[in-house]
Amino acid sequence: MPARNDPQVYARRLRAVLISSIPVLEARGIAIVLMAGMVGVIAGALVTGMSAMVQGMHYLLFDVQPGGRLSAMFSLADPVQAMFPAIGGLLLGLSVIWLRKRKFRTPVDPIEANALYGGRMSLTDTFIIVAQTMISSGFGASVGLEAGYTQIGSGVASRLARAFRLRRNDVRILVGCGAAGAIAAAFDAPLTGAFYGFELVIGIYSVANVAPVMAAAIAASLTAEVFGGVPFPLELSGLPNLTASEYVPFLLLGLLGGAASIAIMHLVSIVERLFVRLSIDASVRPFIGGIFVGLLGLVTPQVLSSGHGALHREFAMNYTLPVVASVFVMKLAASAISLGSGFRGGLFFASLFLGALLGKVFAGVMAITAPSVGIDPAVAAVVGMTSLAVGVVGGPLTMTFLALESTRDLTLTGVVLAASIMSAILVRETFGYSFSTWRFHLRGETIRSAHDVGWMRSLTVGSMMRKDVRTIPASTSLDEFRKEVPLGSGQRVIAVEQADQYVGMLLVPELHSDLSDGATPVSALAQFKDAVLVPSMNVQTAAETFQRTGAEELAVVEDFDERIVLGLLTESHLMRRYAEELDKARRDLSGEE
Repeated sequence: MPARNDPQVYARRLRAVLISSIPVLEARGIAIVLMAGMVGVIAGALVTGMSAMVQGMHYLLFDVQPGGRLSAMFSLADPVQAMFPAIGGLLLGLSVIWLRKRKFRTPVDPIEANALYGGRMSLTDTFIIVAQTMISSGFGASVGLEAGYTQIGSGVASRLARAFRLRRNDVRILVGCGAAGAIAAAFDAPLTGAFYGFELVIGIYSVANVAPVMAAAIAASLTAEVFGGVPFPLELSGLPNLTASEYVPFLLLGLLGGAASIAIMHLVSIVERLFVRLSIDASVRPFIGGIFVGLLGLVTPQVLSSGHGALHREFAMNYTLPVVASVFVMKLAASAISLGSGFRGGLFFASLFLGALLGKVFAGVMAITAPSVGIDPAVAAVVGMTSLAVGVVGGPLTMTFLALESTRDLTLTGVVLAASIMSAILVRETFGYSFSTWRFHLRGETIRSAHDVGWMRSLTVGSMMRKDVRTIPASTSLDEFRKEVPLGSGQRVIAVEQADQYVGMLLVPELHSDLSDGATPVSALAQFKDAVLVPSMNVQTAAETFQRTGAEELAVVEDFDERIVLGLLTESHLMRRYAEELDKARRDLSGEE
């Protein structure tokens, strides 16, 4: 019997009070909205606290004055400060050794949690990621805090949802609310945060999700303002009125942003593979990466940390084309080295800064090659910022609303959305991943978004196969087979060798109509000799095997080496079970029981 002061007891009681105090029909929806608002308040407070702590580290390590930004400095106050990224890398390396000794698994982020685990996230994983992200950014590595923000917002939301024993889809919604609140608080942009939750973490926009996600985003944004969070406005003035005919060069810029985002993701992977090929231990890589980042920081501090100050500098000042291009190259190198060497963080803000630089480079090149077009550098910077970020982060509406809420200029909305869509189409059709899902791909995962596919993993071949299968020795002659297996006694028999090792599938009607010599062994007439399933395969992999082989039934074997026959699975049964589970998942998503 649980103790009277057991937290789970209190959670159950509070849940009962929430549900019982509201009419039954509306109880669930209103309770979720209230919890989402609570998640937003918590996320806003935590994001503000994380930002303040990192700013404090920049003050102590780099002499960044209150209200200033590390990347906005024109030069480091002391060349010795270039050592701090390497020192941060050393601390991260020690944490890698500590985690390795305790055999911690790879942490689960909000997208992976919602796609595979029904929104279940570990608070231990969350605090590890947050600590490593703050060390990385605080010591000057070229990474953003947004990954830590969304991790802590979603991690707390997941824990709260599971404390109230909410059902799977409600947990996933609250995880999305946590991420939405975190981004809304970070940028003082509720719509941006909400659509980040919809597009990237929940994986779908629906009317049922609007109220909780918007409640979390608004609550988080207001909370950040109360606690003194720094907003993210881009002060732009004198922007030209854009007509539809002037969209063409910006659509081209959108495509360039998409292509650049693909190149950036590949570059990070190349740096990672380079460290592996050099046989450098994972605990040493951040230290080495920090050395290179520090050297780049000596040239310009704009490459350090996330780049908030540097982005505002780019919009406030008119640098020459060579300067902008050189900063773009150095920031790209610093971000790729930071992430590729093992610093914890993301490319969210780095992609915004790099995109703004790309836009200014594009405007500068157009001014030289086609001055009659008249590309405005500020507009190009905003379009480049969003289009490159769409390719890296994903979510064209998220980035469109970020541009709208940060510039507060409706004139830009149409062209930003058009360029963002072009970037998204290019990345989806040629690459297929955002940065987050690309990292999953490199780890061997197959997910491409936060759509709930976790139930597919429980729907395995082993759970669907028939075990009552008939086998016959592969050396049996065709005449003997016809005597033992009369026409009409079954549809299929599996030919096996000694110890039930799979040889092939025998289709009874075909063997009875075959014109081969009666002494022919049935092994010569067996089909699908190289096509088998194993019990651990999920429904998606099994369906792909059926499609590739053109078979209607396949044998299930213990493993691919010994190929001991365990059972049989037909394509029709697999598709029926898949349709049943898919229908159930859709009912859960729409709130039906």
